[in-house]
Amino acid sequence: MSVEVVVGANWGDEGKGRMVDYLAQNADIVARYQGGNNAGHTVVNEFGEFKLHLLPSGVFNPKAVNILGPGMVIDIEALADEIDGIRKRGIKPNLRVSERATICFPFHRLQDGWEEERLGKKAYGSTRRGIAPAYGDRTMKKAIQIGELLYPEWLEQRLRELVEWKKLTALGVYGKDDSFSFEETLAWARKHGARIRDIICDTSAILDEAARAGKHIVFEAQLGTLRDLNFGIYPFTTSSCALAAYAPIGGGLFGFAPDRVIAVIKAFSTCVGEGPFVTRMDEQEANELREVAHEYGAATGRPRTIGHFDAVASRYGAWAQGATEIAVTKLDSLSGRKTLKICTDYAWRGQPMGRFPLNAVLEEATPIYQEMPGWSEDISGVRRFEDLPPAAQSYVLEIEHRVQCRVRYVSVGPERAALIDRGLA
Repeated sequence: MSVEVVVGANWGDEGKGRMVDYLAQNADIVARYQGGNNAGHTVVNEFGEFKLHLLPSGVFNPKAVNILGPGMVIDIEALADEIDGIRKRGIKPNLRVSERATICFPFHRLQDGWEEERLGKKAYGSTRRGIAPAYGDRTMKKAIQIGELLYPEWLEQRLRELVEWKKLTALGVYGKDDSFSFEETLAWARKHGARIRDIICDTSAILDEAARAGKHIVFEAQLGTLRDLNFGIYPFTTSSCALAAYAPIGGGLFGFAPDRVIAVIKAFSTCVGEGPFVTRMDEQEANELREVAHEYGAATGRPRTIGHFDAVASRYGAWAQGATEIAVTKLDSLSGRKTLKICTDYAWRGQPMGRFPLNAVLEEATPIYQEMPGWSEDISGVRRFEDLPPAAQSYVLEIEHRVQCRVRYVSVGPERAALIDRGLA
């Protein structure tokens, strides 16, 4: 048996999808364990390029069961549309949806947008997909579980109570009194629930049986450490736990500890959304790298903020994830740069800091850089670490040293095969 967790060590958008797609080729089960459709994983393989939002990145292996776990909040319309879209491209995903995941409704999207508008210049940078209100309702014990779609009379009663409460919130907080109704919300739930009802089940039973049979299980996280609700740059975070420690809960597998935690780190820093970002590049340099590396959000299309590699944030991110190994992505995007910078420490009020702090400090912190030579060669065809240019090898090894965790994988292109595996230590 092998249980692996693939997580992001930074702000998200590190390239987790390409790593899950790679590892899923030998997996029996791939399971998402948190988040919703507020982010995306880009996967490039023999079938083409795909941007997945709710579907696990193992859907391209027809032998693997792909699970949307109980820790997720799921827009059932978006899920059904995503399934239809991938099927039209010739992919037949083997999917199961946890009956204990909760539903993200259209009124959640509305509330998400209203709150961002209320905050104005202090907005959190939400994707406005309804994720925060949906998780908020779960905490308030108001949410509707996916499995309740299978019990029509129960669903109608529960949804009537929820809509009544949400309309009070809409009117009292935002002054919106006619934005949605019980009747249209129930019709939406019935229509799109019918599209996925055949794949709703107790996914924990599937995982437990697989683990006891010694199967290979891969858990897939959304976003990264610095967007984690508890350990990220709060309040500029997501609304769920993006850490590997949450995989057993959000995935629904108990009594089987992960064997490996693969933390994915980009060869430079990027983020989508608001919040402090210490290693931000100057505008011209950032724009050039953004175009070379195609740094635009998979879910929103928003241009990502670009920075030099942040070893302080990455070391913290890998530590919080309990990483056993690191995957560095997009090393190929740095080819042609004469010099590269690694932020080894922060400076705050005249003092160096090696530990990732709270936002109150981050907002004032400045980077302390180590400069390293770049390389000019195209490395996209390299498949052995020793065949990389010496400067590229040194850069990766310096990341390994600074992050304090072994770099096993080095991605030199978006395709599944464009990956260097350094093997076991």
